[in-house]
Amino acid sequence: MAVIILNNEFDWKRINNVLTKLMFVWFIISVVEIINPAGASIRGWVQEVRSTALFPILIIPLVFLLFDSEHKLNLFLGLIISLSFLATLNGIKQEHIGPSAGEQRFLDMGGAVTHVLWGKLRVFSFYNDAGQFGASQASFILVALMIALGPFRTWIRILMVLISGAFVYGMLISGTRGALFALVVGAFFAIFLTRNIKILVLGAIAALMCLFVLKYTTIGNGNYAIYRMRTVFDPKEASLNVRLENQHILAEYLKSHPFGGGLGVIGAWGKEYNRDKFLSTIEPDSYWVKLWAMYGIVGFTFWFCMMMFILGKCCGIIWKIRNIKLRYKAIALLSSTAGIFFCSYGNEVMNAMPSAIVVAMSLAFIFMCPEFDQSHDTPVLN
Repeated sequence: MAVIILNNEFDWKRINNVLTKLMFVWFIISVVEIINPAGASIRGWVQEVRSTALFPILIIPLVFLLFDSEHKLNLFLGLIISLSFLATLNGIKQEHIGPSAGEQRFLDMGGAVTHVLWGKLRVFSFYNDAGQFGASQASFILVALMIALGPFRTWIRILMVLISGAFVYGMLISGTRGALFALVVGAFFAIFLTRNIKILVLGAIAALMCLFVLKYTTIGNGNYAIYRMRTVFDPKEASLNVRLENQHILAEYLKSHPFGGGLGVIGAWGKEYNRDKFLSTIEPDSYWVKLWAMYGIVGFTFWFCMMMFILGKCCGIIWKIRNIKLRYKAIALLSSTAGIFFCSYGNEVMNAMPSAIVVAMSLAFIFMCPEFDQSHDTPVLN
């Protein structure tokens, strides 16, 4: 509202770019879903459209208008790393001291069903669930490590290494197996974009060694967090097979519904506003699956292709950045975003706070990097 009132103070041409246009098209598609012939509740649509399409179309243009310098990019990086580290500290407190009164009430009101397994708490910190916390911690491991590897001041690099270690611990105590995908995929993007053969080879070897240890050994099984993370490679794992069975059921149903069941028809809003719909009885367990159910194969295909194009475009932008420090900052943001995107196959992550804000702002900042590359402010992280 403030931006609209003070519209003369902003250069509105800045929002004329492919990222904003794609998000606007996605928003229009989401609005059209209100007349989906499957007849989902309008109240459910109102609740769902916010995280699915409204937040990106509001956040991304605001970043282009308000955060128009590399100095502000540095402030953003410092802020999200600091807040994520604060979440880590609260998670450690939950693990070793116990949850606060409010957190305990969340567990008592039903949260314990998914957050206390075999008497062991899946740490969720300030987040709405452990899945969101674990995925966020995994993505910020990459952010911190990329800053640590960059040509920044020594004390900053040492600090980022220590913080990344804290994020690793935060990811493990969350008990979120899907967070491993965020880490692996994000690491692939980071290693590829560094354009450093030494880092590329060493990073690939380190990643393969870690995956080998998790897949083919029992090292660390005495630690519950490591044991649970290892189960992600078990094809007989119960929850994995339940998810696959649900996807099979959805596939049969959606054969006759190419445009899906409408927004808000599945998941939490489906149970609250669309109890009479078949899709409300199935757990999506995944943001990708949720979009597939709501938009159908037509909408999901558009969304997936849109996101892959955006990630590819970001890679092209980063590849052309000449300033090394700026390149490492952009790689940090993209590796985190890519990790969150692919991790959302297993959990609802990129549509939930705070990951939704971080992803949207990160993409916008990367699209502005060519401008920053031409004229540099005095950076905070230099």
